[in-house]
Amino acid sequence: MLLSPAQTRALVVDALHHKYAVLAVNADSPAAVYDVLEAARQCDAPVIIETSLWQLKGRSFGGGDARLGLARYHAEVSLLANHAAFRQVPVVLHTDHIKGPETTAILEAALPIYSSLSLDSSEMTPAENIAAIGKLCANATQQRQPLTLEMEAGVDAGVSPLSDCDTLFAAAEKNHPGYLAWWAPGVGTQHGLGSDGYPTFSAEAVAAHQQRASEVAGRPIGIALHGSSGLPAASLQAAVRSGVAKVNWSSESLLIRSQAAQEYFATHAAQLDKKHKDWKNTAMDNGLQAYVAARYVPKVVERIKLLGGFVAGAAFLAKHGYV
Repeated sequence: MLLSPAQTRALVVDALHHKYAVLAVNADSPAAVYDVLEAARQCDAPVIIETSLWQLKGRSFGGGDARLGLARYHAEVSLLANHAAFRQVPVVLHTDHIKGPETTAILEAALPIYSSLSLDSSEMTPAENIAAIGKLCANATQQRQPLTLEMEAGVDAGVSPLSDCDTLFAAAEKNHPGYLAWWAPGVGTQHGLGSDGYPTFSAEAVAAHQQRASEVAGRPIGIALHGSSGLPAASLQAAVRSGVAKVNWSSESLLIRSQAAQEYFATHAAQLDKKHKDWKNTAMDNGLQAYVAARYVPKVVERIKLLGGFVAGAAFLAKHGYV
C-alpha cells in the first residue's frame, strides 16, 4: 500500500525502534519500479521508491517535462502499490535529487500526492536550504496538506559537524515544527560507486547526528544515508545500528540492471537476426526485462535483508491498523 505522509513518519519511528533501515531505490523505469516492489513482497518488507529530476524528465516518464514525469511516476507507483499483488507492502513514494530553478514548483506539485519529499541542497547556501524547506512547509500549512520531509546538508562533503544540525535542521524545525522526519548529514560517504569502501565513513557521526536531531525535534528522527553503493556490508549494518532509517541506493542498482541488459544482448545476438524463428520474442521488451529482473530482484532482496527490513512489512501494517 502507498503510505501517506503521516504513515511514512510512523514507518521512520518503527525502523528506529526495531533497528532496521528502509531501502530507498532510485528506480529508473517502470520495470525497475515493478522489480523493487517484487523484491519487497518476497521479503515482506517496507520499501521506498524514489525519483530524481533525471527520471522525471527521462523518456520513461516525462519526456523532458518534469511535471508530467511527476504525475506519471506517481501513477505508476500508486497503481502497483495498491494492487492486490503488493497491497501488503508498505511503500513510500519519495522525491530525491530535485534541484535547479524548477525545484519549488516540482515539489509543490508533488506535495499532495507523494509520501515524502526532499530537495538536493548541494548547490544551495545554508540560508537557501532553510528557506526552500520553509517554503514547502508554509505551503503545506496554508493548503492544510500533510507533509513529511527529509533535509540534507553536505552529504558529499565528508563528515558534517554537529553544528550543521544546530544551524540547518534546528532552524527548519523551529520555523515549521513537525514536518521533518529524516536528516541527511554527511557521514563520510559519497554519491556514485566508491572503489575504496569509504574509509572516512563514521558510524559515530551517524549516532551523534541522530541523537542531536531527535533532541532538537523532541521526537525520533531517522538518518537518511546517501552514497551507500560503495559502502561495505559491515559498515551498512553499523550505520543501521547507529540510527540510519533510510538507505538510498542508485548507482549500484543502475549498474546491476545495465550489466544484465548488456549480457542479454550479448548472449542473444543470434536470436536478433531477422531470419531467426525467435527474433520477435527476443526483441520484445518482455524478454529483456524478464532477463534483467531474474538477476536484479535477488540483489534487491539481498540488500533489504542486509538492512534488517526482512519480515518488517506486515508487522508494521498490523501494528498501526493499516490492514
